[in-house]
Amino acid sequence: MAEPPERELMERVRALLRPSGPAWPMTARNQLFDIALALVCAFGGLDYVFDKVSDEPAFLGADGVMHLRQEGPNRGGLIFVTLLACVILTQRRRYPLAVLWIIAALTVPVIDYVPRVCYYGCVIAAYSAAAYSRYRVPTFASVGVLAFLTWRSTSQGMPSVPDQYVGIVVLAMLVLAGLALRLWRAQSDESRRRLAAADEERATALRRAVESERSRIARELHDVVTHNVSVMVIQAGAARRTLDISPAQSRQALLAVEGAGRTAMAELRHVMGLLAPASGEAPDLAPQPGLDQLETLVGRVRDTGMPVALSVTGTARAVASGEALAAYRVVQEALTNAVKHASGGAATVSVHYGEEELSIEVTDTGGRASGDGGSGRGLLGLRERLAVYGGTLRTGPLLTGDGWRVTAVIPMSTP
Repeated sequence: MAEPPERELMERVRALLRPSGPAWPMTARNQLFDIALALVCAFGGLDYVFDKVSDEPAFLGADGVMHLRQEGPNRGGLIFVTLLACVILTQRRRYPLAVLWIIAALTVPVIDYVPRVCYYGCVIAAYSAAAYSRYRVPTFASVGVLAFLTWRSTSQGMPSVPDQYVGIVVLAMLVLAGLALRLWRAQSDESRRRLAAADEERATALRRAVESERSRIARELHDVVTHNVSVMVIQAGAARRTLDISPAQSRQALLAVEGAGRTAMAELRHVMGLLAPASGEAPDLAPQPGLDQLETLVGRVRDTGMPVALSVTGTARAVASGEALAAYRVVQEALTNAVKHASGGAATVSVHYGEEELSIEVTDTGGRASGDGGSGRGLLGLRERLAVYGGTLRTGPLLTGDGWRVTAVIPMSTP
């Protein structure tokens, strides 16, 4: 729904009045510089006041005739204004816009009588507001108003630098220009260093992301391929041994091989679809396996000849897809290891729905190994997978000495 024009206009006005960027950092060097600048301004201003302004009502002119002084602020008032303006100038970086307003307020009443008093402080305050203020629009408006008032008040001529100060001013300008150039170079070097550091951090984050994704893909491929191929190997061996004496058992074993192969192909297509979703082919929309497919998984393992008992306790409820997939992979990997390393034994799968976590335990009774010892990548991948969800994995032999236990705990989040 579109907002009313008045409200949209007010939002834009508020956006213009909001501060932009962080406050200018105050360093000890900046504070010392501002104090020194204020002292210089105070010295120049007081010298001008004592030299040009007198409390006497009349003065002797060059023509030898006494002239009455124009009405205006007395010397004491000008001294107070000069010192107050110089003290305020020390805060020109911290409160640049407020300093500009205060200096302008002190300058405007006296500029018609003694234009040099506070005028140079007003110039410094205007520069500081333009350079350091975070309120850009109010700053530009204030500088514009101040420029107009100054133009009206100095229409008869701008205050110039006294002759005795010209040499000092030129030297000061050269020193300031050198310091500004040095500061600009230092800031440029610092900006380049920060940019290089940011590029390095971005490259490091990209490498970590690639490594993490590569590890995730490796885990997924390992879990999919290892389990199904192990089942296929066991069933193919059983079919070979019973081919002559029991063709019916051989047929059942070959059907199990076919089923395991189809399952592996389906899950591999899913993984490949995640890797190349922009290939133009229709993605595999089959859901990832979860807790609702544990019975099918256990059934495939039972077909290899290993008895597997499955029990589910607690109040079963929906589990987030990632956590359900992790739980499924725990059971899959544990049963795959049982098939490979505990041939002739039995396995038990227990799933418990707790209040805040899901507990999984897979045990086997031990047996003879039917293959190599494995690389350990499966359990390592399970720990990494569970760590993503804050889960833990524990493995080890049973206290009886025969058999193995795999225990996983996964905190449950809202699906």
